[in-house]
Amino acid sequence: MKIRNTLKEFAIITVGTAIVAAAVFFFMLPSHVSVGSGAALAMVLSNFIPLSVSTITLIMNVGLLIIGFILVGAEFGAKTVYCSILMPLIMGIFEAIFPNFQSITQDPLLDVVCYILVVGVGLSILFSRNASSGGLDIVAKIMNKYLRMDLGKAMSYSGIAVALTSALCYDSKIVVLSVLGTYFGGMVVDNFIFGINIKRRVCVISGHLDEIVEFVLHNLHSGATLNEIIGAYDKTHKREMITIVDKNEYRLLMDYIREIDPKAFVTVYSVSDMRYQPKK
Repeated sequence: MKIRNTLKEFAIITVGTAIVAAAVFFFMLPSHVSVGSGAALAMVLSNFIPLSVSTITLIMNVGLLIIGFILVGAEFGAKTVYCSILMPLIMGIFEAIFPNFQSITQDPLLDVVCYILVVGVGLSILFSRNASSGGLDIVAKIMNKYLRMDLGKAMSYSGIAVALTSALCYDSKIVVLSVLGTYFGGMVVDNFIFGINIKRRVCVISGHLDEIVEFVLHNLHSGATLNEIIGAYDKTHKREMITIVDKNEYRLLMDYIREIDPKAFVTVYSVSDMRYQPKK
């Protein structure tokens, strides 16, 4: 069972890495827009070094892994090592299959938009499995340890620095698109990551609380917590139910509450992540 789960985990990581590599090869490289990433820096360096982007990316990732192990320690794990080596290999396969590939959209702006959307899907898959594509992630961890900088800021600063390197070989339009693409790309990735696991924390005070709790437990098959509370206005003792549900369960719960007690007091909060032990 453990071997099967490990194989499944690495299969999902492989799919996520392939999506990221496809986004780089089919959208970023043809547009010459260096949206902050290790592959973007490799694309800029390929103008000065007689090697392919995939080869430069592989050399950079292996070098950064070695530096990371020396400066940060073995915090990267097998997943980051696997992705760091797999991504340039997949890009190399694309280069062999599609030599001299040109832009699909023939418009750098559309290429950037497509890249941001596609890479957002791939990175969200990797991050959901606690993996990364290496490259700037390693640089960010080094900055985090030695400069006492938050990982988010370190990723942003290193990404913008890479985007600005496009000024070495491309015009001002490409530089602006690179910087804007890096900024909005981070926002899209965040939306994908948190959007996947978004849930609702629903708090209910009602005279029909027992029925609502039964609905949550036996119809939605979810959990709930009951709190004893005291109303500040009339000092009456009441009960409050708290439950966390997904989008579909939230709609069913709200429909049921409106049906059984239209006067119920309900507050709703967004929950981006949960850590718990599932019931058997």
